[in-house]
Amino acid sequence: MSLPQHMENGLGFLGVTRSLTGRRWVGPDPETARLAGALEQRAGLEGALAQVLARRGVTPEAAAGFLAPALRDLMPDPRHLKDMDTAAARVIAALERRERIAIFADYDVDGGASAALLIDWLRALGRPATLYIPDRIDEGYGPNEPAMAALAREHDLIICVDCGTLSHGPIAAAAGAEVIVLDHHLAGATLPDCVAVVNPNRQDEDGSLAHLCAAGVVFLLLVEANRRLREAGRKGPDLIAMLDLVALATVADVAPLTGLNRAFVRQGLKVMARRARPGLVALGDVARLDRPPTSYHLGFVLGPRVNAGGRIGAADLGARLLATTDPAEAAAMAKRLDDLNTDRREIEGRVREAALAQAEARGLEAALVWAAEDGWHPGVVGIVAARLKEVTHRPAVVIGFDGDAGKGSGRSVTGVDLGAAIQRLAAEGLIEKGGGHKMAAGLSLTRAQLGPAMARLTELLARQGAGAHGPGELRLDGMLMPAACTVELIEQLDEAGPFGAAAPAPRFALPALRIRHLRPVGDGHLKLTLSDGGVTLDAICFNAGSSGLDAALQGHAGRAVHVAGRIEVNHWNGRQSVQLRLDDVAWAE
Repeated sequence: MSLPQHMENGLGFLGVTRSLTGRRWVGPDPETARLAGALEQRAGLEGALAQVLARRGVTPEAAAGFLAPALRDLMPDPRHLKDMDTAAARVIAALERRERIAIFADYDVDGGASAALLIDWLRALGRPATLYIPDRIDEGYGPNEPAMAALAREHDLIICVDCGTLSHGPIAAAAGAEVIVLDHHLAGATLPDCVAVVNPNRQDEDGSLAHLCAAGVVFLLLVEANRRLREAGRKGPDLIAMLDLVALATVADVAPLTGLNRAFVRQGLKVMARRARPGLVALGDVARLDRPPTSYHLGFVLGPRVNAGGRIGAADLGARLLATTDPAEAAAMAKRLDDLNTDRREIEGRVREAALAQAEARGLEAALVWAAEDGWHPGVVGIVAARLKEVTHRPAVVIGFDGDAGKGSGRSVTGVDLGAAIQRLAAEGLIEKGGGHKMAAGLSLTRAQLGPAMARLTELLARQGAGAHGPGELRLDGMLMPAACTVELIEQLDEAGPFGAAAPAPRFALPALRIRHLRPVGDGHLKLTLSDGGVTLDAICFNAGSSGLDAALQGHAGRAVHVAGRIEVNHWNGRQSVQLRLDDVAWAE
């Protein structure tokens, strides 16, 4: 279904220049509409699916390969990454010499999954490994000198995963052991003195694999290590069976779901559906996940529970869960993580409310939204920053102080490199330390540094265009009518997935519907029944209270509205129905 050009009118899709959340609706541009028409005619695709692929720039010739990506066709030669040869050779040597191996990992999902990948692989080859994950509060992010020195006394090889690229001092403290770094965070001008630093975001890399998370980098190392084993006449472990961990880390770390990452996640979800990994099975069960997981479940159901240990509990609990082979142990750890996740939500709610109030008082029109306060738990500041970003459509930083020391985390919007800006603050001496990647970053600073650092960060982000486009835009793939919203259509659209960072789920506008019923549900959500006079459609608006939609819509049952959102299958009591996940609303009259 190609879209009539008059629907944009130069003003906004369906004429919406300012919705109830303050956004302008933007539909397909003429070039995208033409490409959608070509996909319908030449590739034989249905209209809605053609619109989604056109927005991603998929041509008719590439459509079949895009809808059924083959991992083998997208896999690069791991040796394309600098130091990969050296790192793989050193790992194989450690196996042959039966050396003592330690894994130092970050405390988030990416770090835990990366560690579990290595533990899995080494265990399959008869080598145990020591897992070490630093405490978020006591030790902070990345290797520290006491921990590295202690590990070096008992081990021959230390592999740092999802950390280490900027850890010159701690790696130098690992006297007596050799160190390999497998990371993806932005690197500085110099690298630590160690055996190898495999990182697609090194300054001397070409950037073609910069979208990988740490687990993706670890997976490529294992591909190269398996190749070396084959050359030596040995069979390596089954790496395809480990893609469930790569998929979980890729989605949870908000890595762009394009190219190789997309293939990792598609294949990893298939592996996960087999329910072969005790830790993920137990985690899905405790979360009451009653069907094969999707990328949504990785990012919003499983990922937060794995993260909960590193945020407010035992730092290594998530990694141990992912690596265990014991179902009983997995069940106990999953229950503990679920409880910690509940506690985390309560802490997050309190900090979120205070941070938003502080940010609003400061003003939400600048290029950066930020908040800082004494006693805010460092384990939730990143999540709260993400919530501020979602509400304001701007990069956000949230900082908690303990005495004079502040630890903060930031989240960015598409097109704004927050990690590079924060790394520049560190280089200029405006903060104690900081770094990360484009969409997320962390920082440490003193109370005296707070004001100057936030002012400078605002300036750097403004130069990148942050906050320059008003209240934000809502990009839409096209228009649908309620009668077209079927389970069959959703299944077709799913072939363009998985959806996530840099690959947003298809979002459509449904014009001139009547609100037949609405009621609050859960914690700040809103349930609606919409109709075009013939077909009714259920809709759910999550966090309607914080977005302002709840207050705007109350008392307006019967009024005509344009709505925008994503259609999905709602599973309830063994039945399935179509539901609109409502993102925005505009008055139609």
